[in-house]
Amino acid sequence: MMRVALSLAKRELTRFIRQPQRVIGAVAQPLMFWLFLGAGMGGSFKPPGMEQITYLEYFYPGVMVMMMLFASVFSCITIIEDRDAGFLQGVMVAPVNRMGIVLGKVCGATMIALIQVALFTMAAPFLGLHLGLGSLALLLLAFILTGMGFAALGFFLAWGSKTTSGFHAIMMVLLFPLWMLSGALFPMSGASGWMTVVMHINPVYHALNIVRAPFYGAPETLLGNGSYLVSLAVTLLWTGSGLALSLMRVSKRERGVVVA
Repeated sequence: MMRVALSLAKRELTRFIRQPQRVIGAVAQPLMFWLFLGAGMGGSFKPPGMEQITYLEYFYPGVMVMMMLFASVFSCITIIEDRDAGFLQGVMVAPVNRMGIVLGKVCGATMIALIQVALFTMAAPFLGLHLGLGSLALLLLAFILTGMGFAALGFFLAWGSKTTSGFHAIMMVLLFPLWMLSGALFPMSGASGWMTVVMHINPVYHALNIVRAPFYGAPETLLGNGSYLVSLAVTLLWTGSGLALSLMRVSKRERGVVVA
């Protein structure tokens, strides 16, 4: 299983690296989004208790989550391309473990997202945000769980999509509301009652919590913090559920998906 997973993950990563325009666009777009929106909202961002934080600093973890979310999900579009090219059919008729196929695609998409967000993380010192080794380890764990969770979602939906345009349309309608209601753009304290409830049940909100926390709390403090542990548990549950559903989807061997 691991041999299959590693081979497919390596293939995804190699395909990404060999497309320099894709690498540049993947990093430049979130960077410009962060700088322009941060500069525009900076003067009006003064929520209670956060007077010392600029909007650029507040929005920084939100852009990280956006990069992990969109990069990991849209990397799964290669499933549709591989099916159209006949590669996926070849993998499916081979005597390989189905979980290896899921892990290979999901881990490949997660690695692509990690490359992008790692480059963006270099901006942290310029905001006065410094990470020790323990905090950096927790941040990396948050990135991996977030990437795998939403790559699994992308895998699940891409497996049944007939066209790349259909996949894009579905994911954009789904992803933007999830991200916008995560607390990335505005703190929960400024939201209305119904929106607060929606944010609490939003898995991206919990992913954002475990990404933001290492910048402001020591590892020993976070691991004893109830709110952090709840968000970590929700993200773990989301990731595990996504992998399980993707495995079930592959195991069904749907005729319209597997057979050209």
